[in-house]
Amino acid sequence: MSEESFKKIFSMNLNHYMELHGKTQSDLINDLGFNKSAVSTWCNGTRLPRMDKVEILAKYFNINRSDLIEDKPKPDNTPYYLNDETREIAQEVFEKPELRSLFHVARDIPPERLKAHIDFMKSLKEQENN
Repeated sequence: MSEESFKKIFSMNLNHYMELHGKTQSDLINDLGFNKSAVSTWCNGTRLPRMDKVEILAKYFNINRSDLIEDKPKPDNTPYYLNDETREIAQEVFEKPELRSLFHVARDIPPERLKAHIDFMKSLKEQENN
């Protein structure tokens, strides 16, 4: 495979994981201390980073190095709920079959709104049982 192909694959993978994690080039620069022009060239596919930088990026995104440098199908690792606290609350709800209808709400709902929905569903369920 040509170097140009590797650059294209890396660029596509890096941009994919940046989008998946809601990160920008500025985030990589600020969070990891990378050079602005280096990040730009990686994202646009004109240069490849050294392997030590690939390792840092892989750890940052909590993925394998191969996820950045190999051309392979991307699993959809996007969690349904985007907020960690909301995701934990939703898992608790999932374990209670009578409340599972809450999974039809928007996946980016803030945790306080999800809690309000749960309280509402519980009160409806109580009224139904009485």
